[in-house]
Amino acid sequence: MRPQSQTSASSPPWQWPIDLKQYDKTSTLTETEWQAVSLFSTISGGDRWSLHPIELSHLQRLLSPINDALNFMNICPRDMRVARRDMVRSMFRQHSAFWSWSEEEWKEVIATIAAHHARHPLLGVGYLLGCLTKLHEVGILFFQGVLASKVFGQELINDAVTSVCNALKRLGYCSMPDNGERRLVCEVLLANRSPFLRDLSLQVLERLRQESATHFVKKNMSMLSHALVSLGILTQPLEQIQVSTPIFIARGEIGVSTEWLAWCRRWKETVVAPPTTRGTSYIALLKVGRWLNSVHPEIVSPYQWTRELCAEYVAAISQMKIGDYIGFSEFLATRRLIGKPLKPSTINGHLGILRKFFRNCQDWGWIECRFDPTSALRTPPSILSSCGPNPRVIADDIWAKLLWAGLDLEATDLPLSCGTTYFYPLEMVRAVVIVWLFTGLRNDEIRRLRVGCIRWQNDSERSTENGAIPSKEAVCLLDVPVNKTDTAFTKPVDRLVGEAIMAWERIRGDQPPGFEEKTGDVVNYLFLHRGRGLGYSYLNNSLIPLLCRKAGVPPSDVRGRITSHRARSTIATQLYNAKEPMSLFELQQWLGHRTPSSTQYYAKISPTKLAQSYTDAGYFERNIRTIEVLIDRDAILSGATAGGTPWQYFDLGHGYCTNSFFVTCPHRMACAKCDFYLPKDSSQAQMLEAKGNLQQMLQKIPLTEDERKAVEEGVEFMEKLCNKLADVPTPAGPTPREIEASIYRNLPVLSATVRE
Repeated sequence: MRPQSQTSASSPPWQWPIDLKQYDKTSTLTETEWQAVSLFSTISGGDRWSLHPIELSHLQRLLSPINDALNFMNICPRDMRVARRDMVRSMFRQHSAFWSWSEEEWKEVIATIAAHHARHPLLGVGYLLGCLTKLHEVGILFFQGVLASKVFGQELINDAVTSVCNALKRLGYCSMPDNGERRLVCEVLLANRSPFLRDLSLQVLERLRQESATHFVKKNMSMLSHALVSLGILTQPLEQIQVSTPIFIARGEIGVSTEWLAWCRRWKETVVAPPTTRGTSYIALLKVGRWLNSVHPEIVSPYQWTRELCAEYVAAISQMKIGDYIGFSEFLATRRLIGKPLKPSTINGHLGILRKFFRNCQDWGWIECRFDPTSALRTPPSILSSCGPNPRVIADDIWAKLLWAGLDLEATDLPLSCGTTYFYPLEMVRAVVIVWLFTGLRNDEIRRLRVGCIRWQNDSERSTENGAIPSKEAVCLLDVPVNKTDTAFTKPVDRLVGEAIMAWERIRGDQPPGFEEKTGDVVNYLFLHRGRGLGYSYLNNSLIPLLCRKAGVPPSDVRGRITSHRARSTIATQLYNAKEPMSLFELQQWLGHRTPSSTQYYAKISPTKLAQSYTDAGYFERNIRTIEVLIDRDAILSGATAGGTPWQYFDLGHGYCTNSFFVTCPHRMACAKCDFYLPKDSSQAQMLEAKGNLQQMLQKIPLTEDERKAVEEGVEFMEKLCNKLADVPTPAGPTPREIEASIYRNLPVLSATVRE
């Protein structure tokens, strides 16, 4: 049969090379066939020429299809004789014709053959005659490339493998070791029973990935689907899944009763939620099952739960430690945290999953409503109060170093993949870094950005359609996809973001479209390489530690590990504390929050701004006043102070106080004009100010509440303070009331003196 071109879309469909309708497929052996099979099996060597032609004719019904299959595969005469011998001997052992063998019996027959090179003819016979349809279950008993070349022809197989390899190379995949691409393509073509890639479908790939017994096929089937999307054969690739061995999954379900496990599996397959959410919820429900098996082994079904049991579980999980009632798979991830208390958010999450489980079981009619899950499994208030958001702002000095490291990122900073190449191109890593440092997006939003998410506004000088650099006046706008709290929106960002994304888009190349889980759309993701998007943990586990090493800062600070979401908190806080800050509602729209209450968790006042505001408030100056003090050095040097001459003068504005204990005087800010008071308009005060040997100094005076109000708020509070101190003795002895009365008594004498 002449090979057909792999790339010819108009070529006819693949026709099965052997017409199976021409054969007699009776499963039982006739008497004469059984005698011939017995005789053939006992002859040394099993050569057909050792039988009489009459006896050989009795096996014609059985040997004819075997010969046709072997001839089609161009098997050499020696291997043909060996294959016929093995087939006849196997029919002798099975006491039936090969047409009736099951898939398991075919595998047993092939497994009994010691020589690997002798297995391929038998595999080919079973495959071409339609008896062996599940080659992927054979496992490592055959080499896919050899069998596919024998069945479909070397030229068609080479054409298919070359097309896939070129597509993977365009997508940026490295070459697989041990010619893995050829093995994968051959196994898929054999499973589809056609040598043409165009005959493959998404359902065939998904079925083969689920049914294949080899980890190699399960792991790389998604990669092959991306290549087929690039070739235009498929419209969308397979969803990337975490491949786990059956024994690993089984160990994760140890300790759970069979009936509770069946309920958990049924709920997992029914609930509408993303795969990650379903997996996390399933693990939490298995933990409940292990607790039941340990504490209440008689409880194996949601039917048996009561309000009292719910209260008991709420109390139990509130006191659990990490490592209690976990499975094998969880133990590997939490080994370093064993024995530590569960976080309040973890307890709240587990109770929320259990509430949803019982609520769904009741709503779907699986169990009768015996209690309200919302109230019976309510999170205790003491735990719920500790579950609020806790944005952890990165210190300004550390953030500045991370900014420098991101802006100065070079190829030598990237880790090598396969020893010689980088897993992600430098332009892509730079774009991811700039987006993380300047946009304040969540990890999920960064991973789901789309091609063309950057737009330039007010760019009147030039167009950016052909990759031209926008003008300095242009405003860079970023289209943010649908997120967990809001719909898609657009926000302004720094032009560095737009330039970095444009640089990556220029070399991104053709990538297969992806499926948007939140909207159901088929979109072109921006950060896509080798047909795969950014890993969910790439930012936290790879990129941020890389920036920390380059910046010379530790990956953790006093507030914990530096993660992707802490950048969002830091950027929001800096925008809120800028010299011309964004308002709360502007920041809410920029962050993409649904309500201002969410933004308030991020809009934290920085310690620097708080310190400045504290300083401007003048708390210290509000209670401490600085007063000017004049010191008469002449009086000190001459010794006149020993005779009681004043040497220290406190400036009150309207006069001086000569009392050395001015600080303790209750009348200091509301002078009662006692004997220590020296008015500024007096001749003694003028002589004091005219002295050349006069030293000036400042002294801080603590104020009481009444004194502070008198100083700050004027005459009214000064009068109140004076009235309050009217009967308090002054340092000279008399009270202000007595001093005032003496002044009034002396007024007639003063008036008479003036008249004279």
